[in-house]
Amino acid sequence: MAPLQRLLTSLLLPVLLLVSSIASAEQPWLKPYNMASQNSGSMAEVAKATTAALKSGGFDVVGSYQPYATATVIGVTNDALKKAAAKTEFGGYGAVIRVAVTQVGDKVQVSYVNPAWMAASFKMDSDLTAIDKQLAAALGGSAPYGAEDPGWKADQLDEFHFTVFMPYFDDPYELAEHDSYDAAVKAVEAGLAAGKGGTAKVFRVDIPGKKQTLFGVALLKDAGIAGDEDIMTKIDLTDKKQTAHLPYSVLVSDGNVYALHAKFSIANAFPDLDMSTFFKISDAPDAIEAILTKVAGGE
Repeated sequence: MAPLQRLLTSLLLPVLLLVSSIASAEQPWLKPYNMASQNSGSMAEVAKATTAALKSGGFDVVGSYQPYATATVIGVTNDALKKAAAKTEFGGYGAVIRVAVTQVGDKVQVSYVNPAWMAASFKMDSDLTAIDKQLAAALGGSAPYGAEDPGWKADQLDEFHFTVFMPYFDDPYELAEHDSYDAAVKAVEAGLAAGKGGTAKVFRVDIPGKKQTLFGVALLKDAGIAGDEDIMTKIDLTDKKQTAHLPYSVLVSDGNVYALHAKFSIANAFPDLDMSTFFKISDAPDAIEAILTKVAGGE
């Protein structure tokens, strides 16, 4: 490096670091979920009312399921969310917001994934603020939870992983490779229709302007240690339930089929998970990968 370049670098580096520090300080603190309400009544009644409110609020309901008796998960999207998902290479993972209706004692919680948390974690080119406001207006509230105070900054989530040597967002399962996008989508549809590995399709959303499709995949009781209920019984232990983590995502991009590594996706959905609790599901990530590989038509 020439002397002048070294001088300029030495002068500019502190300035750049200061600007970066200020930008980080200005970012809001985030948590993975928002609690919209806690209601009386049955889960079925609240789920029906929540679905209607989401539709009236400008969202398309793309699928729903009951991972276990006390929970219903509703997948929603709209044109604005799909447009945001299309902006980045793997933004398709963020094409659907999960809304959960969970019976907890004599109350029914309505909660949803925080769009800003999802956007930062999935490296999307938008903080999805407008989507969050739209959801809060439709569902009647927006109280963040799911992480210890004060929460996380977006730039921290951009490099999120559970601990050293654990996978990042950019370390997905590479489930299968097909000759074309159409062949890959057909393979996943066939795998889910056959219920391979104890799975079922919850939703499918095609990303506009791209050869990319997001599937929501339920892991049922036949999935064993990888099953939704088996895992959530072991890790969803707080009073405010984190049901909206479900279902798992499978992303078709061109001829390839991917899924977020479970050691990333579970930890990202449960950022306060301690090592001893995580150890209770230590066999699940490999089991999830094996099942989703079958669904994708991989080997």
